[in-house]
Amino acid sequence: MNSRRIREYVVDNFLFGEANGLGDDDSFIEQGIIDSTGILELIYFLEENYSIKVDDADLLPENLDSINRVVGFLQRRAKNSNAG
Repeated sequence: MNSRRIREYVVDNFLFGEANGLGDDDSFIEQGIIDSTGILELIYFLEENYSIKVDDADLLPENLDSINRVVGFLQRRAKNSNAG
């Protein structure tokens, strides 16, 4: 899973096209990049573009609070859907 697409979405939609040194492990919340409404927008993007359903139980910083965490979440989802 490539982080480029997630990075582009975050930069384009929350940083107005300016990456400003955003690292793949930088916390969206701690850095003030994404607020609670932004998380909903991110979830919608993930559901539409990766054909997944983000459940309430998935709404954890461990899954959605940085580029690498989102990529890891998507990789786990893909692995779980292929295992079943």
